[in-house]
Amino acid sequence: MKPSVIRDMTDIELENKLRELKEELFNLRFQKTTGQLKNTARIKEVKKDIARILTIMHLRSLGNR
Repeated sequence: MKPSVIRDMTDIELENKLRELKEELFNLRFQKTTGQLKNTARIKEVKKDIARILTIMHLRSLGNR
């Protein structure tokens, strides 16, 4: 997910997307443990997307002070 797309999202959309990505990361880790995961690179992508969303949320909170 590109940062420009994340910046265009509202705060509620960001929270929902963050929740979805955390669930996906949990499922990917579970699949990796059980040996069912085919695309291990997806874990890294999801982690980066989570970090991007958290960064944008943090920057917004600093701007609202």
